[in-house]
Amino acid sequence: MQNNERQAMKNSIIKTLGFVLVSSLAGACNSTAQNAPPHNPYYSRTDTTHLNVSNKEWKKVLTPELYAVARAGETEMAFTGKYYEFDVKGTYYCAACGNPLFRSTAKFSTTCGWPSFFETLRPNSVRYKDDYAYNMTRTEVLCGRCDAHLGHVFDDGPAPTGKRFCMNSISLEFEPDQK
Repeated sequence: MQNNERQAMKNSIIKTLGFVLVSSLAGACNSTAQNAPPHNPYYSRTDTTHLNVSNKEWKKVLTPELYAVARAGETEMAFTGKYYEFDVKGTYYCAACGNPLFRSTAKFSTTCGWPSFFETLRPNSVRYKDDYAYNMTRTEVLCGRCDAHLGHVFDDGPAPTGKRFCMNSISLEFEPDQK
């Protein structure tokens, strides 16, 4: 092979690799944009006014994964949530509406598979609903502002409350304390 042919082949390979790289990056950007949650006009970390928003509207502003848990009442798989073994000081908020829910100082280690807390940030941070699904009697925990399904509460937690708020990580957002 002559030098001109080698150089032409080298240039062709470089152009092809460059095209593949640019195409891959463009595809990654497009897929990220498509998977990003749309703007949520109901999200606020300061407004505590109760929201009356239809599930049809929530479906437009929440990711499919968050919608499945927060609005359809599904449960994330045990031991898989991002906050299960998470130990940083800060505040947990409702991922659907931004309502402040728990402080990290109320979080404790459990073997149940979900992040657990012994008390809410304030009495009206959450509300409770009887849950008889799966032939069990449980108490469902809903966001006090938007009624998102957060998890369940049990009477086997540590002092001082004896409560174990067993929450789905996907229904929570976390903001660390400022240093």
